[in-house]
Amino acid sequence: MKTITYQTRGTCSRFIEVTGDNGTIVNVQFYGGCDGNLQGIARLVKGMKYEDVIARLKGISCNGKPTSCPDQLCHAIEQLMSEE
Repeated sequence: MKTITYQTRGTCSRFIEVTGDNGTIVNVQFYGGCDGNLQGIARLVKGMKYEDVIARLKGISCNGKPTSCPDQLCHAIEQLMSEE
C-alpha cells in the first residue's frame, strides 16, 4: 500500500492524498475546493482500478480552465503509479 500527496495546479483544491494498493484506489482525500463534490468523487473512485479512474476523469475542465479537481486526481494517480 502506498500513499502520496499531490500538489494540485490550477484548481481550488490545494492538494490531494491518494492511497493505492496493487493498482486499486484505497482512499482519496481532497484538501480545499468544493467539499461536497470532492467527497462524492473520493467515494465514487474508492475500489476502482487506476486506469478506470483515469479513463473516466482525465481531461475534465472547470469553468474554462484547462484542468479540474477530477483531472488533477488523474495526475495524482499517475504519480502514484510511477512510484509504486
